[in-house]
Amino acid sequence: MSNPQEKLGTGADAVHASEASSATQADAIVDVPVGEKNEDKDAQLEHASPSGRIELTEDMCYDQLGYTFPEWKKWTIITVIFLVQTSMNFNTSLYSNGLGGISEEFGISKQAARCGAMIFLVLYAFGCELWAPWSEELGRKPILQLSLFLVNVWQLPVALAPNFASIMVGRALGGLSSAGGSVTLGMIADMWEADTQQYAVAAVVFSSVGGSILGPVIGGFVEAFLPWRWSMWIQLIFGGFVQVAHFFFVPETRTTVLMDRIAKKMRESGENPNIYGPTEGMSFRERFPPSELVVTWTRPFRMFLTEPIVMTLSLLSGFSDALIFMFIQSLSLVYGQWGFNTWEKGLAFIPILVGYVIAWLMWFPVIRRNIVERRENPESERAQYESRLWFLLYTAPCLPIGLIGFAWTSLPQCHWIGSMIFAAIIGIANFAIYMATIDYMICAYGPYSASATGGNGWSRDFLAGVLTIPATPFFTNIGGKYHLEYASTILFCISVPLVVAVYIIYWKGPTLRKRSPFAQQLSEARMDIQIHGRRRSKVPDASRANSYARSQQDLRIRPTLGSRAGSRVNSRANSRANSRANSRRNSVEA
Repeated sequence: MSNPQEKLGTGADAVHASEASSATQADAIVDVPVGEKNEDKDAQLEHASPSGRIELTEDMCYDQLGYTFPEWKKWTIITVIFLVQTSMNFNTSLYSNGLGGISEEFGISKQAARCGAMIFLVLYAFGCELWAPWSEELGRKPILQLSLFLVNVWQLPVALAPNFASIMVGRALGGLSSAGGSVTLGMIADMWEADTQQYAVAAVVFSSVGGSILGPVIGGFVEAFLPWRWSMWIQLIFGGFVQVAHFFFVPETRTTVLMDRIAKKMRESGENPNIYGPTEGMSFRERFPPSELVVTWTRPFRMFLTEPIVMTLSLLSGFSDALIFMFIQSLSLVYGQWGFNTWEKGLAFIPILVGYVIAWLMWFPVIRRNIVERRENPESERAQYESRLWFLLYTAPCLPIGLIGFAWTSLPQCHWIGSMIFAAIIGIANFAIYMATIDYMICAYGPYSASATGGNGWSRDFLAGVLTIPATPFFTNIGGKYHLEYASTILFCISVPLVVAVYIIYWKGPTLRKRSPFAQQLSEARMDIQIHGRRRSKVPDASRANSYARSQQDLRIRPTLGSRAGSRVNSRANSRANSRANSRRNSVEA
């Protein structure tokens, strides 16, 4: 009876020169002969090395990974992550309410004092990128704990600053130490399959955009009633609280780290003395030699530059956030026209928060619709991917509508409530763009979503940081103090092509995915399990099929992305494939 393995690849003769590469793929995706009974044993043998060492894979221990955590546990984790993400974005905005005190104490202009906000955002952009790949290699929990600890430590030089240089150093290091949404969003891919992740994505996205607005709302009261240093102490108190909550209530979720622990327990219990996790037994230097350290550090940047999905969606989200950030900088100027005091100007940010809440609630029926569509069309790539961008077609126009409406209701002769209504509409657009683009990328990149979404965070924070300094002069110099509507109208004109880009991305999504090599890996691996009934006796058609697909994705692209463990797996696979090819060649010659 012929082995189904020999039918994989191109179907060429066993002695064909491409046999080795085809056999490598066959080794990664092994058929189970019909009637085979001991499936678990075969699954282990399939990943065994010549020395008898068996490497644990996702589909061998799926019921012990984050995907099978009880719902209460998953949502406890997400609640804490909600607070962590809120804290990180809270740090970006509350500083601005200390500008007056900093300016007065150190004898600098408010415009110069804004450099502290600028440097934090710019380096926060790079921090998102630099922390993300390490969370994929070393685990989410230690990386987030280290990030939170460093951010809290660097609040002290700012709160106790004897001069403005100390503030700049502390803010710079605090921004660079912030892991940001790339890691927190990556945790969603650890606990939910792509088909069920959207509610969790919506929660984390809300915490990200909401945290930025919480700063000025609270900051208005801090600025009015407390010394400027309290804007730093409050950040430290909040940051310390969320770090403690994260330490006690959030377990490790990264799949490869959990697999190492599972394998260790299996050996210690005697269940399988030869089983090992994907990164067990390797020292840090073995996992990350100097050349691969550079590859790991630069992974998010390479994905941003080489993956059309990451670049296109990140630029869309980044420019959208930059426009909204510019708009937010005008609020204190606009509401000053109606005589708002300091804390009332802070409360003027609440309509944007209301817009976020409205958008969040609007997304619930949209998510249910997407789930049904994907379930009814399992073989449609548009249903699996582009359907996640569908609601954006209707909400993205809220951005130009909100900007132009705000522009011409910000005239002193108008009532201030009109401008607040349009501010809420802008909030709806911001949430929608961030939510849709992040959801799409997490679905497309699965286990590498932290690196992929790092590009999104980089675009948003970098552009916002760069525009921090010119934002206020932009409004005061165009049209003068009493014609702020002209500057907002310019923002409206810039937003129109961004909205057009949304429709292009929606219709050209399949083309973008085909041009994104890493994104294609998961799609191809999912397709593999449907060919010739491959592994159907061992891999269920639903969630564990996705787990199996991810295992194959890891085998194929981890070496490319800078994973030492992946290099080792690939090396063993090549060795076994070459051995098998030589054996077949000798058999044919005989």
